[in-house]
Amino acid sequence: MGEITILGLGPGSFGLLTVEALDKLQQAEPLLLRTAKHPTVKELVKRGIRFESYDQVYEKKATFEEVYETIAADVLARAATAKQLVYAVPGSPLVAEKTVAIIREKAAAQGVNVSILAGMSFLEVLYSRLGIDPIDGLTIVDGCDMAAVPADTNHGLVVTQVYNNQIASEVKLSLMERYPDDFAVTVVRNLGIEGEEIKTIPLYQLDRLPVIDHLTSLYVPHLPLTGRRFTMDPLLDVMARLRSPGGCVWDLEQTHQSLRRYIVEEVYEVLEAIDRQDPEQLCEELGDLLLQIVFHARIAEEGGIFSMQDVIDGVTGKMLRRHPHVFGDITVRDAAEVVLNWEAIKKREKAGERLSVLDGVPAGLPSLMRANKLQVKAAKVGFDWDNIAPVWEKIKEELAELKDAVERGDNVEIEAEMGDVLFAVVNLGRFLQVEGETALNVTNNKFIRRFSYIEQYVQKQGLAWETLSLQELDALWNRAKVLENAKNQ
Repeated sequence: MGEITILGLGPGSFGLLTVEALDKLQQAEPLLLRTAKHPTVKELVKRGIRFESYDQVYEKKATFEEVYETIAADVLARAATAKQLVYAVPGSPLVAEKTVAIIREKAAAQGVNVSILAGMSFLEVLYSRLGIDPIDGLTIVDGCDMAAVPADTNHGLVVTQVYNNQIASEVKLSLMERYPDDFAVTVVRNLGIEGEEIKTIPLYQLDRLPVIDHLTSLYVPHLPLTGRRFTMDPLLDVMARLRSPGGCVWDLEQTHQSLRRYIVEEVYEVLEAIDRQDPEQLCEELGDLLLQIVFHARIAEEGGIFSMQDVIDGVTGKMLRRHPHVFGDITVRDAAEVVLNWEAIKKREKAGERLSVLDGVPAGLPSLMRANKLQVKAAKVGFDWDNIAPVWEKIKEELAELKDAVERGDNVEIEAEMGDVLFAVVNLGRFLQVEGETALNVTNNKFIRRFSYIEQYVQKQGLAWETLSLQELDALWNRAKVLENAKNQ
């Protein structure tokens, strides 16, 4: 069986090479260097230590993947006949060394024993120079493998082996997908040796530096949450996986029609979180609502109708068109004029699509909300009272008609008159600038809170509902009301 000792030459100067590593280098038969382009190599030559390097492989192969595979294969092949083969790499063998990873992965299958001799990596020097504590979190990647950077990185990032301007350009473009173009990054070169350079620059300048070589690395500090670029890719990928063959059976069966109820439910859960002034719940419920939007977009994309990008582009274009006072050269005096402009632009855009003044109010809206929107549309063409006084009278009139229908016992007429009362109350809310659907939702939640107080009281006291009179329950209701009002003061 062959045997390989893999050791690190340290981060730079000969003084950072361990005594044990030097002893192994002197005894090696043969000594193979991944690259001779390392400051320590000059000292090896002075001490008469003979070696071979793989620098020529870099010149012959088209990609770094091919370079690494070729080097690893040769080291493993030569181990079968070597006496004390030592493979030496810059820094530490276990820090950003692809050839070492390949050798370790294939060694067992080829009957080769591998021992690792730890060495000091350039990271220790980097920590010292930049004042970084890795306990705060640090991701280390090879400049040739930026795809390895986690999508949700929320701590510092070190990019090693930024060999040349081409790699620097690829690293820059990859990072600019998640960091601002002018985000401050630190370029380090010749760490721990003569000519050491540490320079902080905007990210977009990375590939414009005068000198970039094999001793160049990059430190990208933690990006605060407020400064991060967000991406919908993770959610889009999850939905695509759920809807793909072999995905989730339930998700695959869904259609636009079957999902209608869920998007309505999610909207109301968002409203509940807003009413409760619960930011954590609001964040969660907005995510659930967004999931429904992505779900519908995915179904449409599978049918070749539109994609999520079309949804985003469409609403972005609409916002740009309808805010000419922000994105154009129009000026406005106040918010009211903004609304007028919005409606005028909207009317022009929808010309020919809507034949009736009332077109554009979805039939599937909750009834109170739909009533409000119908009234607003009618009011825009003058079908409205000038003041609130007639609205009060209309409510009295509708209540009288409802009472008359009840006295006559006409169930069909009772339903119709009840609807008229509700429609009139919604109109009153419009004059008071109170949206009926929202107001009723607030009252529903208030009823739940107060009834829950009664329910908890009955349970704690070991009482039975049937033994309590309406007067006793009403007293508990009033107590809940008092306690709630006191809490809100």
